Amino acid sequence: MSVAPLPRCPVAPCRGPRGPDHLSSPGVKGVILAGGSGTRLHPLTRITNKHLLPIYDRPMISYAIEALVLAGINEMMLVTGGTHAGEFLRLLGNGHDHGIDRLSYAYQDRPGGIAEALGLAERFVAGDSVLVMLGDNIVERTFRPTVEHFAQQGGGARIVLTEEADPVHLRHLGVPAFDAEGRIVRIIEKPEDPPSTYAVTGIYCYDPGVFDVIATLEPSGRGELEITDVNNYFVDQGTMAYDVLEGFWGDAGESIDAYYAVNDFVRENGANKG
Repeated sequence: MSVAPLPRCPVAPCRGPRGPDHLSSPGVKGVILAGGSGTRLHPLTRITNKHLLPIYDRPMISYAIEALVLAGINEMMLVTGGTHAGEFLRLLGNGHDHGIDRLSYAYQDRPGGIAEALGLAERFVAGDSVLVMLGDNIVERTFRPTVEHFAQQGGGARIVLTEEADPVHLRHLGVPAFDAEGRIVRIIEKPEDPPSTYAVTGIYCYDPGVFDVIATLEPSGRGELEITDVNNYFVDQGTMAYDVLEGFWGDAGESIDAYYAVNDFVRENGANKG
């Protein structure tokens, strides 16, 4: 997927990735969200958690873990729920075989939204910054530069965007609106009239103040704590930055068609390229 240029994000400078020997992400922990009921993938998810479904030759969750490890994060928590939560422990164990130094687990006992699931990781994060990734997101190229940029940023939030030219698809995603200098001025969830051709992926970086923000949220009309409300808090504070992802991005949990499209792409092109 080609990416049209945006004005340079003014909060922190953008630069290319450095070699792995120079990567440093001190104080950044990873949280992978792998809960939800997966109703959009029924009937496949009637027998298992969607993040355990295969993408090409391995379980979906493996790609998110690999993405975080390639980004220089080796302490992470997996948040899941439902009746198949124990299968993640059987698959991942202590995480050492996957390049993780420390792997923790948290259980979300009901579908309460992305922000609520992130809130369960507060004690694990323990005052550090955090990178959050939705476990059904698959990326072609590493987002390691985002972790580096966020470390330089000195607080606030940083999200990853992707170009999406199809306005029909944009109406099902979170879409940022920009000012003339390229700053995000608002993120609109499922806009009828998308304000840009960029979408918010399920990859977010936050300073530890994010948990104070989550504590102030009220449930949305669907009874969940919305991550878009968290992001718009940082937008309003003037501390939101972003990067535009290079290459393919797919939400394998969006629909059956999207699930198989992601499978086809990964089989033909691979994922998490450095």
